[in-house]
Amino acid sequence: MPNIKSAIKRVKVTEKKNLRNRMVKSAMKTQIKKFETAVSANEADVKLLSATQGAVDKAAAKGVIHKNAANRKKARMAKRLAKAQA
Repeated sequence: MPNIKSAIKRVKVTEKKNLRNRMVKSAMKTQIKKFETAVSANEADVKLLSATQGAVDKAAAKGVIHKNAANRKKARMAKRLAKAQA
């Protein structure tokens, strides 16, 4: 445990931010898994894709994942949905 006052504050702030980031990332991953299972069961639709892309965008907006990683994930999901529907 740090002794310096500013270091103590940094530990507290880091813990809060870490928890918030984990929550956002976990919600994103859960939504992606829901989409993946729907695609594999041929039950996916554009609404589910849109909701999943929204979760990915939210994570990117909060800085949890990089914006290029978010765009890559969204493109791959759209490609999977198009392939499943064809």
